[in-house]
Amino acid sequence: MTQNDELFEQVWEAYGPRLYRFCLLQMKNPADAEDVLQDVLIKRLYQAPKFKSPEHERNWLFQVALNLCRDEWRRHRRSELPLEAAVNVPLPPAELSLLEQAAGLPEKQRTALHLYYYEGYSVQEIARLLGVTAPTVKMRLKRGREALRKEWVEE
Repeated sequence: MTQNDELFEQVWEAYGPRLYRFCLLQMKNPADAEDVLQDVLIKRLYQAPKFKSPEHERNWLFQVALNLCRDEWRRHRRSELPLEAAVNVPLPPAELSLLEQAAGLPEKQRTALHLYYYEGYSVQEIARLLGVTAPTVKMRLKRGREALRKEWVEE
């Protein structure tokens, strides 16, 4: 096994499913999410800086994933598909339902909610990752929660 193979396995074990869920939520299409994830992993293997810590590596990977998803959306406006393909990603049914509901939110709210609740980032970490202020992140989280709450009440 080569050094790149070992690194790929380590990165996949540590971040693969989480990055895939994140890309799937952004792209709303399994094939596109897989393409973006592949690009993220290639960048990790061949273009990544030296990481100071696992936290630094995680932040870098999610930033690259977010940027690649945004670039892909700008290049091709995607049709929105249900996240039924996410059943292959290990998630409890309640989380899958929440993911499907969050997929209908605007990208900025959806991204903030995912990073905060699914990936465990703090408000300050999300702000640095997205290049916005902490109050902006708090507002996106608030508006996203309100939109989800409103949707739940209507159901």
